[in-house]
Amino acid sequence: MIKGLAITPPILGRISIGKVVEKNGKRLPEKCDEFTITSQVQGRDGWIAHPFDEGLRKGQGGKIRSIPVRLLFNDPDLNFRAEYSLFDRNTGRPQCVGNGETCRRYTESGVQTLPCPSPDGCPLAKGGTCKPFGRLNVVIGDEDPLGSFIFRTTGFNSIRTLTARLNYFQAVSGNRLACLPLELRLRGKSTRQSHGSAIFYVDLTLRAGMSMAEALAEARLAEEEQKAAGFDQAALDEAARLGFANGAFEESDEEVPEIVEEFYSEAGGNGESGGADSSTTTSKPSLKEKLDKKAISQSGEQP
Repeated sequence: MIKGLAITPPILGRISIGKVVEKNGKRLPEKCDEFTITSQVQGRDGWIAHPFDEGLRKGQGGKIRSIPVRLLFNDPDLNFRAEYSLFDRNTGRPQCVGNGETCRRYTESGVQTLPCPSPDGCPLAKGGTCKPFGRLNVVIGDEDPLGSFIFRTTGFNSIRTLTARLNYFQAVSGNRLACLPLELRLRGKSTRQSHGSAIFYVDLTLRAGMSMAEALAEARLAEEEQKAAGFDQAALDEAARLGFANGAFEESDEEVPEIVEEFYSEAGGNGESGGADSSTTTSKPSLKEKLDKKAISQSGEQP
C-alpha cells in the first residue's frame, strides 16, 4: 500500500442537490428541490447523468426526492466523514482538516497534528475559509456491492441530520447498519438566516412504507445470509478504517479543484445545496482551469 495516499471506497458516481446555470456570462449556483445522480464524466453541459438518474426520475414524476440505498459499513464514521476543512484557494490543496479537538495541517515542516479550536477560534479560519465538510458513501442498486456513490456537503443541516441518523440506526439495529434497507430523502426548511426561502438538506430514513420492525427483521436476515456466504463485514470495516488512515487527507490532488469550486468559491452557495455543483465561477479563470493550464505547461516543458 502506498503510504500517504488515503484509500477510499471506489466511486461510481455523484449525488447532488443543486446545479450551475449560465446567467449573464457567469456560471452561478442554483438551489434545487431534487436529487441528481451523475457519473464521473463531464460533458460540455456539465456532469453526465448516471443511468440510475433516469430510472428514478421516471418513477417519481420527473423529480428525484428519494433514493433507495444501503451502506457499505457498520461503523457510522466510515460511511460519513465530517470534518472542518480549509483549502488553499491558490494551490487548491487541503491546508488544514480538524474535528474541533485536533487537526492535520500543512506547515513548513510538513503535515503536523495540532490542536483544533474550531473555525470560530482559529486565526487561519478568518473570512469563512474553514467550513464543515461531509462525505457520505452509499450503494445504489445491486450491480456492484462494493462500489459507491458519494454525496458531498458543507451544510450544517445535512451534516447534523446524517450524523444523528447513522448513529441511531447503528444502535437500534444492533450494529447491522450495512444490512438495513434505507433511503436518502430530500427535505426542506426555512430559517431566519434564509429570509424565508427554502433550504434543502439530505436525510437518511428507512425505505418508504417499511416499519422499523420490518427493517430490523430484514437486516437480521441479510446478516445471516452474508455470514452463510462467507462475507466478513467486520473485516471490510477494518480494511476501510486502515485505508482512510493511510493518508493525511482524504481528497486526492485530482479531486481538490472540483471540491474547491463547488464549496469554497468566494461567492459560492449556502452549502445546503451542497453535495451539489453549488459554486460560482466568474468570467475569470477558475481554479481548475488554472491548475489544468499549469499541468499542460509543465508537461510541455518536459523533454
